Amino acid sequence: MFEIGSSLREARLRQGLDFPELEQATKIRGKYLHALEEEQFDVLPAQTYVKGFLRSYADYLGLDGQLYVDEFTSRYVGGEDDSMLRPRRSPPPRTGPRMQSRAVVLALVGIALVATLVIVAWKAGSANKQAIVGLGSTKSATRHVPSVVRLEVTAARGATRLEVHRRSATGPLVFQGTLEKGKPHAFAGRRLWLKVERPEVLSVKLNGRVVALPGGGVKTVVVTPRSIRPAAGA
Repeated sequence: MFEIGSSLREARLRQGLDFPELEQATKIRGKYLHALEEEQFDVLPAQTYVKGFLRSYADYLGLDGQLYVDEFTSRYVGGEDDSMLRPRRSPPPRTGPRMQSRAVVLALVGIALVATLVIVAWKAGSANKQAIVGLGSTKSATRHVPSVVRLEVTAARGATRLEVHRRSATGPLVFQGTLEKGKPHAFAGRRLWLKVERPEVLSVKLNGRVVALPGGGVKTVVVTPRSIRPAAGA
């Protein structure tokens, strides 16, 4: 068991992120992100939203989103959520057609209630202009150009020293130290400045896409949402 809200907050503060920046990157309103960190889950419209937003927020911070969803389910939902989402089987009729008709009516009422809940949840999502992971248009998401850098680096072929600043070489320091072989690190921001001692050992993903660092022995690079390029004077 772990504290959902405090671990999210620590990951956000460790990367120097604020709510306006996260709201634009995750498409989740800042008040909902704040509610997740405070574990005020009743602020969100429904449990479906809690799970979707929780998974998206944790994944963006470089955490295991499914682990947070499982922890929320075990602490706040238990077995009730499954029973609400699955229509109950009517017991076999013990008498004649009268009991069968009654079972049919109950089943139709149950289906109508579930449909109503789905419509209400959909309208609430449209009003708040939120997008639950997996429910949006795949084609639209593909065309979307990210406005925030989400960088994952792994010292795949050996350890190396790494220095990361936000915006420029004189910007806020995000990380400075040694990357151990095989251990991934995630960084986020609108623009990142990196100095790598051994760039040839790194494996890099930019917004989920595998990219290559500039060749020619370049050790200082600037990362934007679209590309990684040599820093000025590198």
